[in-house]
Amino acid sequence: MTHTYGDDYISLTEKRCIPCEGGVPPLGNDEIEKLLKQIDEDWKCLHEHHIEKVFKFPDFVSALQFVNDAGDVCEQEAHHADFQLSWGRVKVLIWTHKIDGLTESDFILAAKIDQIER
Repeated sequence: MTHTYGDDYISLTEKRCIPCEGGVPPLGNDEIEKLLKQIDEDWKCLHEHHIEKVFKFPDFVSALQFVNDAGDVCEQEAHHADFQLSWGRVKVLIWTHKIDGLTESDFILAAKIDQIER
């Protein structure tokens, strides 16, 4: 899953989340569609507002460990997802709260969360 800048290919996982201080518009549908193609197809965009994905696990403990591991990724990136934890299931929701919409950093975080071993 890569993004093209000239002749260079830069994977979203190789980028860092950039803190948003507001004042920038959220991504439009065309930009969102391009970035969605660079992350796992199970990520869905809802209302051009946030992306979400459901992860399945064999039990509660595995799901909880995933949330903890994903939380570590969020801390490393200084960009935080919302998690809905239940038995054998975690829904991850990502958007940039400061602008109430999506930025490239949201897709970077999604790509990095997908790298967590399960």
